[in-house]
Amino acid sequence: MASTYNTLYLDARRKLKAAGIPAAQLEAREIVCYVAGKSREDFYRDLTLYASDQTADKIQELTQRRLAGEPVAYIIGEWEFYGLSLDVCRDVLIPRMDTEVLAEQAILAARAAGEGCRVLDLCAGSGCVGLAVAANVPECRVVLADISEGALRVCRQNIRRCELSDRVICAFADAKLPPLPALWDFDVIACNPPYIPTADILTLDSSVKDYEPREALDGGADGLDFYRVVCAKWKGALRLGGRLLFEVGAGQASDVEVLMGQNGFEDIQSFQDTQGIWRVVSGSINE
Repeated sequence: MASTYNTLYLDARRKLKAAGIPAAQLEAREIVCYVAGKSREDFYRDLTLYASDQTADKIQELTQRRLAGEPVAYIIGEWEFYGLSLDVCRDVLIPRMDTEVLAEQAILAARAAGEGCRVLDLCAGSGCVGLAVAANVPECRVVLADISEGALRVCRQNIRRCELSDRVICAFADAKLPPLPALWDFDVIACNPPYIPTADILTLDSSVKDYEPREALDGGADGLDFYRVVCAKWKGALRLGGRLLFEVGAGQASDVEVLMGQNGFEDIQSFQDTQGIWRVVSGSINE
């Protein structure tokens, strides 16, 4: 017997909720929208319409994949970040709400830098932070840099998807090495590096540890390896008055503040996410 989109959505939501998935409502809706090829507006408008058996079967299949642990963003191949719809796959971390704090602070720093502002998204992954800056600061130019060729491929897709090819480019860069001459002269460097302590990776939820790229998670024994190197080796890539902004893990902000101070950064500030966790640390080079 045929089911309505609402019935299929409620069934998926119930199963996800029973499995303890926190965002069961959002994820069930995303699965139904993806399979049905509907926008969210279409979804709410068409809730009472009947879906084909093929659509119903596909929704069941994708719900089962989610119940087996696969993140819904990888299942549907896209996720939203700072109002942008972005391609994602297992080559990149899934953009998270926490990272919107980094994007927000980078946008403010880019606006403060004014016309001709140059922004580097280091360890860019999907390019979510740099693209959010470019989309919200029309006068800036942005470079998305990563060591992973898979991540750079996703960055290029997202540049096209966001229609920002005129102001955003990609570059290969190893954050643990000094920047090449082409990657100098920035007003803002935003960096969301790997910051999970190596031993803690095994304790992460299976949807993270079994699916997301380990090289984008592992920050070394204490989680601070990338902060040490970037503070020391990349400050020269900033213009005078330029600002470096990091996303940090829970409990890491004070350590990163110290590292920035030791490396000559001034006006060091930290910012909280919606959970009250100190999530972003920022500092400027003034001499």
